[in-house]
Formats: sequence, C-alpha cells, structure tokens
Amino acid sequence: MERAVKPVVFVASDSAGETGEAVVRAAAVQFHPQQVDIRRVPFLIDTSDIDRMIRTVIERSGAIVFTLVIPELRDYLIEQAERYRIPYIDLLGPIIRTLEQTLHQEARHQPGMIHKLDEDYFKKVEAVEFAVKYDDGRDFNGILQADIVLVGVSRTSKTPLSMYLAHKKFKVANVPLVPEIQPPEQLFTVSGKKIVGLRIDPVKLNVIRTERLKTLGLPGNATYANTERIHAELEYADKIMKKIGCTVIDVSNKAVEETASIIIDMYRSR
Repeated sequence: MERAVKPVVFVASDSAGETGEAVVRAAAVQFHPQQVDIRRVPFLIDTSDIDRMIRTVIERSGAIVFTLVIPELRDYLIEQAERYRIPYIDLLGPIIRTLEQTLHQEARHQPGMIHKLDEDYFKKVEAVEFAVKYDDGRDFNGILQADIVLVGVSRTSKTPLSMYLAHKKFKVANVPLVPEIQPPEQLFTVSGKKIVGLRIDPVKLNVIRTERLKTLGLPGNATYANTERIHAELEYADKIMKKIGCTVIDVSNKAVEETASIIIDMYRSR
C-alpha cells in the first residue's frame, strides 16, 4: 500500500520567513491528524530566487504562502504563481495596503524589520547575560562592573529583580548575605551609591521560606525557615548594609516591578 503524500506548503519570504511559517503551522493544526509539509524559503532577493522556488513548487504540486514586503518581488511571485496556476496566499500585502490607506502613509517595504537588531537589543542581551553570570554571588568581580548591586538574605527577590532590571538594560549583580560567609571585599571598595540592600519582614520571610521548602519536598521546620535563624540572618544583613552605607528598601509587601521602579528612579537621580 502506497503511503499518502503529505501536501506541501512553501513559505516564501524576503526575510527569515518565521512569521509566515508560524501562521501556516497555526492553520495546519486545524486539519489534524492530516500532516502538512511546511518548507521555508527565506531571504529571496531577486526574481531568479523566485524562479527556482517556482520550479520546485511545480514538481511537488505545492502551494505558496509568502510574506514579501518588496513590491517588485511580491508582484513577480504573484505573476508566476498565476501563470502556473499555483495556489498562493499573500499574508502581508493586504494588511500593508490597508494600513497605508488608514495611516495615510506609505510603508517602508523593508524586509526583516521585525527582527532588526538595534543598539537597545544588544544592550538588553548583554545585561541579561551579565545578570545570569553574576547571580547569587557566583563571581564577585561582577560587583565592580555592575551598574547596580543587590544584597540581602535568601528569598528577598534578588534574582527576579536582577532579571527585571536587566530587561531594562541595567547590568545587575546580586550577592547573598549569610552570617557564616564573609562578605566579598568588593562590596566595600565600590561606591555604596550603586549598592541596594533588600530588607524583609521576618514573619513574611518565614512564610516564603516555608513554602519554598515544601516545593522542594523538605520539612517546613528546617533551619532555613526557623524563626531564630531568620532573625539572626536579618540582623547580620542589617549590620553589613549599614557598614556599606547603601540605600535599603523594604520589599516585604512590594512586587518586583515596584521595587525595580524605586531602584531605577534612585539610579537615574544619581
């Protein structure tokens, strides 16, 4: 018995073609369990590229879905598809024309703008990579290079804050304060103005740590969530923050976004 040949849809683009492929896959799901062979044909730059694709489409009796923003290429593809009676769908053309009419402005017709890698993009990527590298005191050299340094006991949202601020393009290092571990010298050699201490109510911290232990399958009465231990850690952290001379924020009842907003305002005011 011959195996059924899967229908083929060629996704053509003068850019990467990710948008077109995503749309076709979303539509193809509606025909489950029928499978659709989706073949992306990206970075079409001239009519010869289109001619090569057309020949392949004819051989496979396929259809074409395209996201071409260069008018000449789009018109040529439509002309060839109609000439050879190939089913086709222009995903962007009608939308662009409608927006041009609505906005009274001609489109740029520039491929790949959705993935344009500008300076802000690179800064954000660099900041996120920095936050990951210098998270939780993994490398204290990050203290010297960071825009902002967060210090506090465990479960004061240091890591979520670091990542949130990184997406705002700030390089952030964070350092846990633990009584048994000597704080790194770098905390006392950089300006206290770029260090932010995170304080939290002991009762709130007890609840957070107890829930954390439960998610790890550990008993809630472990030392980590012990009330006396929490008070000792917080007292130790307060002493270190006072010695550093840094600004301290109480995060007990603050969302990460709220704390981040305070830190950003402080940073910019300085």
